[in-house]
Amino acid sequence: MDKLKNKWPTWIRDDKSVVSCTEKIKVMKENFDELKQLSQDAIEDGLLMEVSEKQMKEALHQMVDDLINPYLKNK
Repeated sequence: MDKLKNKWPTWIRDDKSVVSCTEKIKVMKENFDELKQLSQDAIEDGLLMEVSEKQMKEALHQMVDDLINPYLKNK
């Protein structure tokens, strides 16, 4: 059994309409599956190196919080 199996959300646009393009949904699933696996690998490596699980999760949360939208239009 795959412990990292995910059901990702239904992707929506800012206007609350649903992204329904099959190819876009496929790309999002692949990207998030890959991110999940990389994050899991990082947590497991950290634990093997005796890094605090709490600190690693906080660092991952901070990394997400620090992501920028390069397409943001200045208003």
